[in-house]
Amino acid sequence: MKKLTLAALIALCSTPVLAQQGGFNGPSSQNVQQTQQGGFSGPSASLTTVDKVKSMSDDAWVMLQGNIEQRVGDDTYTFRDTTGTLTVEIDHKRWNGQTITPKDKVQLEGKVDKDWSNLELDVKNIKKIQ
Repeated sequence: MKKLTLAALIALCSTPVLAQQGGFNGPSSQNVQQTQQGGFSGPSASLTTVDKVKSMSDDAWVMLQGNIEQRVGDDTYTFRDTTGTLTVEIDHKRWNGQTITPKDKVQLEGKVDKDWSNLELDVKNIKKIQ
């Protein structure tokens, strides 16, 4: 009975190891096509303006293009597009090593954070536009 239980445990534990994929992919490797599964497939945030964001509901997902004008707090900045300004919150990890100045045009993606007297954009992705 113990041998049967041990054999079953070994079989269960070794299955994930055998199913792993990955490794080196270069000129002398075999051409193995890997497919990635999972994730969301559907419409993403569409490009909008600061003026329109001000009338959107809390947690709406938006995309803006414009310039970050100045830093007003630790993670808080002033963003401007052709229709107005908006306070945006950008966590340090969202910069992804990019250096952005007020002269650089950027694309921000995030969700609207709205409460009684305050409106800001919680930025999840920032990209410098060339």
